Amino acid sequence: MCEWKRVHGLVIAMMLVLAGCGGGYGGTSSGGGNSTPPPVPAVPSGATATAGDSQAVVSWTAVTGATSYHVKRSSTTGGPYTQVGAPTSATFTDTGLTDGTKYFYVISAVNAGGESANSAEVSATPLVPPPDITITIDPNATQPISPWIYGINSYSGGANPPFTLDRAGGNRWTAYNWENNFSNAGNDFNYESDTFLDSSQVPADAVSKFITADQSVGLASLMTVQLQGLVSADDSGDVSVTNPPDLSRFKTVVDKKSTITTDPFTTTPPTTDANVYMDEFLWALDQKFTGKNIFGASPNLPTFVSLDNEPELWNSTHLEVQGHTQITSDAYIAKTITLTEALKDQFPNLIIFGPVDYGFQGLYNWQGELASTPTGSNWFPDKYLTQLKTASTTYGKPLVDDYDFHWYPEVYDASGTRIVSMSSATLSDADVQLIVQAPRDLWDPTFHDPNNSNPWIYNELGMTPVRIISRLQAKIASEYPGTKLSITEYEGGGWNHIAGTVAEADMLGIFGVQGLFAANLWPPSGTFDYAVAGFRAFRGFDGAGANFGDTSVSATSSDVSKVAVYASTDSTNAGRAVLVAINRTTASHTVAINGLSVSGTASIYHITAATATGQNPVHPVAAGTMPVSGTSLTVTLPALSVTTIDVE
Repeated sequence: MCEWKRVHGLVIAMMLVLAGCGGGYGGTSSGGGNSTPPPVPAVPSGATATAGDSQAVVSWTAVTGATSYHVKRSSTTGGPYTQVGAPTSATFTDTGLTDGTKYFYVISAVNAGGESANSAEVSATPLVPPPDITITIDPNATQPISPWIYGINSYSGGANPPFTLDRAGGNRWTAYNWENNFSNAGNDFNYESDTFLDSSQVPADAVSKFITADQSVGLASLMTVQLQGLVSADDSGDVSVTNPPDLSRFKTVVDKKSTITTDPFTTTPPTTDANVYMDEFLWALDQKFTGKNIFGASPNLPTFVSLDNEPELWNSTHLEVQGHTQITSDAYIAKTITLTEALKDQFPNLIIFGPVDYGFQGLYNWQGELASTPTGSNWFPDKYLTQLKTASTTYGKPLVDDYDFHWYPEVYDASGTRIVSMSSATLSDADVQLIVQAPRDLWDPTFHDPNNSNPWIYNELGMTPVRIISRLQAKIASEYPGTKLSITEYEGGGWNHIAGTVAEADMLGIFGVQGLFAANLWPPSGTFDYAVAGFRAFRGFDGAGANFGDTSVSATSSDVSKVAVYASTDSTNAGRAVLVAINRTTASHTVAINGLSVSGTASIYHITAATATGQNPVHPVAAGTMPVSGTSLTVTLPALSVTTIDVE
């Protein structure tokens, strides 16, 4: 369940956290007329030097007030030293070194007031350590990566986001009235009807503004249409739930206008009648984007449609319209067929997402209605896909194009804290491992969450691995081949810790390998830039426009509990390969990546706890280059890190 994470169905914190996600990763400088120079920064402390193949990674503790650092090297202890770098963050990778030679380093801190004394000396001897992890790539096992897996909910940041898709979803949209932009908060806030989504009386303004904002920063959109059946008739505050629904406070949703009236569609529907029409809603919205073909076959920035939100929970999240009785799965499917036929009559190429399950129990047994069994074909998706296939065959085209569900890991620490609630900058090693291993529940047939983490889904599935994506893909293949699969709400935890970056990067890699059509992070309340950094490992990792490839290439790890690698090629740049490697452990690992033919220069970027210190936003840091040729390359992955390798 995810409702407790929402504030009126929108994520206001995004405006604060992501406002700095503009082009590049440069810092800002203060102006003003103060001519007094700042004090000279303190001497850097905590310096370390870690050897690699023909390189050394020098790191230290960030110094307050420093604007950059001078990294100095000598081949003899005590110097003399030669400056070899001037980074602005507290790490530097010295490349082009001779293996077997010992190098000595000191660091000074610099600002407008001057340069500090040198730090204590550290040393490293570059050497190729023997690989302890092997990644085997099968260049013949490829599939396209959907561009829409890099999504978020309710984006409110600046230009050049690391995302591709934005969703207007959540509880607020179930009772949204497009004619006047009224909505009801449900149990998120006192069952209040108001103008929270948009105070304008212009029809569909809340949605058209959302799509316009998305298109201005290059995002596709996923909007919500109302399926439950009642929408707010007013903005008069709290609605009584003593005997729900109070029909004096709501209007009735009608899927197809022509079944009620012969009046033509209009962009300014009357607000004094009893009905709100869904096909007219999409038609009127499309009129606002003349020439953009937002619901068409191949728009540049498409708008997809989601069938409401988490219907299994309407009798609790939206008691004011659903009442105390849960909607049955049969009734829900029947409503789905009626609405999708009406929408596809108007827009035949529209891509529709449904049923927007809230989580495992919705997927498994429709919140307790069905007598599902772990290995049976009697889950809700089996029933849903079978009936939609029959209805679609009769209709002549797919009615629901994408099976959509939400995923919030049911993993808890010893004190009962769920990993999606772990927002501290300091986490125990045990909690870190719960976070970075949890994405394996999406696919891994060898994994289950540890018994001390209350793995109730694992137990309910007869103590078999969860592998929820794999299970649903199998059901789609059996019941309704060709249906897409998406996760339009998910979280991973570790919001202010490098563990959150590792988990997010792992999930994005999994979404590509598993062939998901779309995925949207649900931002938690508070800061979560460490999770957004996981997106930056795939998108704009060079601080400019370099992205992960568009074709996934199979990569198998000799120990996926420690290291996973996601490999891609680029259909627009023959010979280019991009890999994202995650290290889940607190030790560095040397990784041999075999099987992918590469030639040229590998540019390497790291996100670690050390590189992230002091960054805003957290982003990959260039860690040097190395020549590559043939079908094997070896890299060293720092502890708890995400490493992007761009070869061309």
